[in-house]
Amino acid sequence: MLLTDKTKNSNGATNSLNTTGNFQILDNSLGSHDLNNYSVSKSRSQSSSSATSKASSAVDPNGSFSKANQLGTLHNSRREYGDIGYHTSYGKDKQDFWKFRLNSNRDVTLSLSGLSEDAGLAIYDSSKKLISWSNKGGNASEFIRSSLSKGDYYALVYKYSGNSTNYTLTTNLNLSKYVSGNLRANTFSLDSRYDKMIFSGNGNVDYGTGQRDILNLSSISSKSVKFNYASIYGGGVLYNPGKGSRVFDAVTLSNGKQILFEGIEKISFRDRTINLSVKPNDPLFKKQWNLHMTGVHNAWRFTKGSSKVLVGIQDTGLGTNSRGFIHSDLRRTTIYKNNYRDEFFRTFKGKGYGRKLTSHGTPVQGIIGAASNNGWGMSGINWNSRVFNVDVLDGNKNDQSLTKATQKMINEASRNGQRLVINMSLSGGSISSAFEKLIARNQKNALFVMSSGNNNRNSLSDPASLSSKYSNVISVGASWGTRDTRGNSRIPGTRISYSGWWGSNYGNGLTLMAPSEVYTTNAKRNPSGIVQFGYDSRFSGTSAAAPHVTGIASLVWSVNSRLSATQIKSILSQTAYNLGARGYDKVYGHGFVNADAAVRRAMALARGAA
Repeated sequence: MLLTDKTKNSNGATNSLNTTGNFQILDNSLGSHDLNNYSVSKSRSQSSSSATSKASSAVDPNGSFSKANQLGTLHNSRREYGDIGYHTSYGKDKQDFWKFRLNSNRDVTLSLSGLSEDAGLAIYDSSKKLISWSNKGGNASEFIRSSLSKGDYYALVYKYSGNSTNYTLTTNLNLSKYVSGNLRANTFSLDSRYDKMIFSGNGNVDYGTGQRDILNLSSISSKSVKFNYASIYGGGVLYNPGKGSRVFDAVTLSNGKQILFEGIEKISFRDRTINLSVKPNDPLFKKQWNLHMTGVHNAWRFTKGSSKVLVGIQDTGLGTNSRGFIHSDLRRTTIYKNNYRDEFFRTFKGKGYGRKLTSHGTPVQGIIGAASNNGWGMSGINWNSRVFNVDVLDGNKNDQSLTKATQKMINEASRNGQRLVINMSLSGGSISSAFEKLIARNQKNALFVMSSGNNNRNSLSDPASLSSKYSNVISVGASWGTRDTRGNSRIPGTRISYSGWWGSNYGNGLTLMAPSEVYTTNAKRNPSGIVQFGYDSRFSGTSAAAPHVTGIASLVWSVNSRLSATQIKSILSQTAYNLGARGYDKVYGHGFVNADAAVRRAMALARGAA
């Protein structure tokens, strides 16, 4: 409840202590008790414990933000004493404000105890915005626990009902610890020295081998804790690990200590195990280390895609059989009848001219939109959002330009009130001014995801180079899992670079990294011209990396369609797992894309978090 101080007289000066204050309730979240039109005065002294300095015995109204008792910077726990509801010559003392400062991000617990009547407790930020409140009724003690950023805050002790009461206000700076895992399976355990522990699993490339990101509570019974799971409808706890708040799952222990977590696949208690990740029944899912490493299976807890998002794919078209059908493990796809077939032929002289044996568009679309949880084949990142495929590559009859295809996709999304993510696993050629204008004009509603190129050089290919110019363009580089195509062991997340073969382009403007050399759908044309469908276990290049980011972006937008395309890029960048040098660098950009963390960030923004 935000209380606006209206203690000003007609000429705008603050009224003397002898006059009556009039307060207006702007938010009834603290209860329905009428706080309008009561007198406010302070004629008593404030006392404190030996740990605090004595408050002045002079008359101190402290019933408004501007007259708050000054606690200064908190460095440890403090205890203050006061009273509310007492009658004085100046009226009734209905509330006390206490101002304090934090010099760093801290977990803070405020408690109000020693009550003989009903009183409440609230905390506000420096802009006088309500952060949290507690009012249990009667003379029960009140508690507020909150993660606060560096800055100034106000604690409000207010009279709710009944007669006057003394109170004790205690501020505790809780000891907390944040633990972040790597891209492999991690086990997270409690440290009894801390009041609050926060755990982040960051994807798990080992998931398919049966290893899990585990929260180890094996010494604790699940019956002794309180669960607060996050969902798109509520629940969970907002926590800022450093680049914006996310919605974490929470467990509160019987001793009041709290555990926040994200990216955890299994909780191990003394009496049972809780599995949290989503495991579709597609048999190839266990081999899709790329989805496990990006945390997609954890993000599926919150969304598997929605009709609010349109996924556009601009590529070679899709491989088709003699009946004109596409791969049966691809979801229903929006197409143009004279455009969707991959001709398996490149018309450009000197640039790979001639027949091709494999379809490029089929594996790209499989990563994003394979039919999922249907009992066979593989899983796509997005199970539900509509996919719109347009053939723009190789210069065949009826192929469209990037400009024309992009405009049609924008029109289609606009017509249906959808957000648009366009995957462009392509490079080369010049950037037309018309295409660039479309990007510039649609920074709210259209996100472009482009592969960085495969030349192993310190320069992004076109059109991915536009990522350094536009906030709705993402350029994506390629990372290894645990092994490369040749069977060599690799550190997960490392930029792919083969001597004398191919490597992921890097450089200024590179946004994110994502997996390559992955399982996906394929379509192969034999010498007789017959197209056969199957699966590729090593689809490679930055062409394979970009669709992961496209699919994940579509999930993020699915949980919060109010976000703009530029915000989606920002979220994916903020929540990426850091690789290479700390912070942004031109080799790894912002890091390895993290689906679970990104979705949780979008959920937090939907709740109004910073």
